[in-house]
Amino acid sequence: MTNTDIMSMTLQEMSEAFEENSIQRFRARQVYEWIHSHLVLDYDEMLNLPKSLRSELSEKFPIIRCSVSGKQTASDGTVKMLYEIPGGDYVECVIMKYKYGSSICVSTEVGCKMGCAFCASTIGGFKRRLTPGEMLSEIYLAQKETGERISHIVLMGMGEPLDNFDNVMRFLALVTDEKGLNISMRNISLSTCGLVPQIRELMKRRLQLTLSVSLHAPNDTIRNKIMPVNRIHNIGELLDVCREYTAQTSRRISFEYAMLSGVNDSDDCARELASKLKGMLCHVNLIPVNEVDESPFRPSSRERVRAFTEILQKGGVNATVRRKLGSDIDASCGQLRLKRNKSEKGGNV
Repeated sequence: MTNTDIMSMTLQEMSEAFEENSIQRFRARQVYEWIHSHLVLDYDEMLNLPKSLRSELSEKFPIIRCSVSGKQTASDGTVKMLYEIPGGDYVECVIMKYKYGSSICVSTEVGCKMGCAFCASTIGGFKRRLTPGEMLSEIYLAQKETGERISHIVLMGMGEPLDNFDNVMRFLALVTDEKGLNISMRNISLSTCGLVPQIRELMKRRLQLTLSVSLHAPNDTIRNKIMPVNRIHNIGELLDVCREYTAQTSRRISFEYAMLSGVNDSDDCARELASKLKGMLCHVNLIPVNEVDESPFRPSSRERVRAFTEILQKGGVNATVRRKLGSDIDASCGQLRLKRNKSEKGGNV
């Protein structure tokens, strides 16, 4: 963030910035509430501010945010938003409806540098990290577009959240602020492909969120092929820090496991995974992947997923299959951005 990025400021920082610019401190509270409580992202709509002040704020503290570029709605009610970010390029988020409320899958970076072989986000390439304010605007705009109150957040969209550590930590502080959306930390999940040093740093903060670890393989041989990060932090190192994390935080870890036909979905893979996770405070979330044209991987059959689940459960590991939402739209993170970028470059979509 910059010292003028008002969307990414805490109330204290905003108050100090206003005072430095000879603006009364109480105005900061008004602006903060407009942005983070009322979700107003245009100074002209902040009607309790003098017109001259609105003009001054627009000049000195422009509201840097995403803007809606596209929207898809699936037959099951899932909504996929495509946002244009300042400076060009696009990010995506997905709003999913459940019995307990509406959950949003938020992007933390423009593209991704982790290089996971089955992921659409990495195909489009990495451009930059998102600011806290840009991440917040994904949620604010989605809530305004759908008219749905967002109750749960999943940091599992484009990008690796722990690669954007400082900005994500600030985003979490702002989105859980009682003067803003006031979303409970327990209603937030943060996903990582396995950046061990950052997991240790997260552990120190003892946040009551859910840590989701994208495992996707039971051994180094398979994981090395599909997830380059494993060559830096192998499964043994990753599982060790996960055990340490659960011991320090008393929070259960969710292991994400994308079921890839003929790659990681055999009975032997299930038995090996069960043996490595047995006794850990964890849950395995098996994911029937959405097909991506540019990817050589295909989803496992329902029968294979069912057999894999049963082996894990018999092996003493809590495992469920993620409900597949948005299958009739570009539901995988990165797909919509990929299509838009191709279209703008004159490629086939």
